Amino acid sequence: MKVGLTGGNRNDITQMIPLVDAIPPVRGRRGRPRRRPKRLYGDRAYHSREGRSELRRRRIQPKIAAPKKPHGSGLGKQRWVVERTIAWLHQYRRLRIRYERRDDIHEAFLEIGCSLICLKLLHPENAF
Repeated sequence: MKVGLTGGNRNDITQMIPLVDAIPPVRGRRGRPRRRPKRLYGDRAYHSREGRSELRRRRIQPKIAAPKKPHGSGLGKQRWVVERTIAWLHQYRRLRIRYERRDDIHEAFLEIGCSLICLKLLHPENAF
């Protein structure tokens, strides 16, 4: 899992490739761990020819909704995981409303929130 923090005036597409490059290796099966995910799901904000070609160059299949197409692309079935995680992060008061002026402090709270969410998923009987 990887999270990033940027200003509200940054376009989503400019942050896609650096965020994909920052993903740690996927572990699980024996052998060499995968360095990249197989697919990337995104909404219309992530649509660009350059972004799609960069993903294909990294052997990642882009599943990004095309602009000016009717809704119902089927991406909502997978994207709800991201929306749910954002809702889980909003249960922490310091992440719901940003009180800190410094980026490093807010990013630290964001990392703590993500760690707590992962801990709750790994140990559901221990409701921290």
